[in-house]
Amino acid sequence: MTERRSPQEATLVGRLAPSPTGVMHLGNARSFLLAWLSIRSRGGRILLRIEDIDGPRIKEGATERCLEDLEWLGLDWDGEPWIQTERLDHYEAATDLLVAAGRAYPCVCTRREVEEAATAPHDEEADARQYPGTCRGRWRDEEDARRHSGRDPALRLRVDEEAIPFIDGFCGPLPGRLPGDFVIRKRDGGPAYQLAVVVDDAASGVTEVLRADDLIPSTPRQLLLYRFLGLTAPEFFHTPLVVGGDGRRLAKRHGDTSLATFRSRGVPAERVVGYLAAISGLAPEGACCEPGDLVASFDLQKIVRQPVVAQDPPFAVG
Repeated sequence: MTERRSPQEATLVGRLAPSPTGVMHLGNARSFLLAWLSIRSRGGRILLRIEDIDGPRIKEGATERCLEDLEWLGLDWDGEPWIQTERLDHYEAATDLLVAAGRAYPCVCTRREVEEAATAPHDEEADARQYPGTCRGRWRDEEDARRHSGRDPALRLRVDEEAIPFIDGFCGPLPGRLPGDFVIRKRDGGPAYQLAVVVDDAASGVTEVLRADDLIPSTPRQLLLYRFLGLTAPEFFHTPLVVGGDGRRLAKRHGDTSLATFRSRGVPAERVVGYLAAISGLAPEGACCEPGDLVASFDLQKIVRQPVVAQDPPFAVG
């Protein structure tokens, strides 16, 4: 993509970060549209990052489809895309720093063992059971854990705080509850999502992260990593999630809402963009427009504050 900025615009940086684990649907597209509008309306830069580190869930050809969907919608970006699987050494370096500082330790607990051992109830905001600390202080190092357990260990961040309250740019003050010690490197040696996004956002100079509010539980974990790694955190904005008619997260059970299907059936991108803008409170019902048409009038305060229901869009495929 061609960069379009002046020197004074360089300090405002946002990002689009699709994960090629499946098709892009209306929910993903709305989040990307809002993130793009928020930055472009103030003359900033938009970066693109492909979050492809979740190996088993990555679908063949999905990265190419992500790029095609974004381009079809009219959402451009500045510079070359960042590919997470090409940056594994950066995540490993950050992990090494945390281990050396005594902030991380090896853990051989399985998910089932954590669930069985946890005494605290499931925390809706933290989106995880409280880790009971089974492996805290149990092993000298990773090799010790591997030798005595017969398992490859993950690495967990040592979390002593119960919460990191923060001010969300859209939601206002949030309690930021933490789920106890959380994984920063998986048992297969790959980086966990929380670590990778912090390293990448800091390295690329991201100043604003706008995403759906189902990711609010990730924010205090990421803020803690920013602190421990000595990095500057961006400002976070969490907008209401797109749900189906039953109030649950948009999924296959709500019909085919993939952009690829709409495109293949001849639905104009302008109809999709107009629909996403309308359900977000940024355009009248029935609008048909390109993202660029919404830049001048974009106002974060216009975005609806209740869950957005994508029920029977006029171009939907049953």
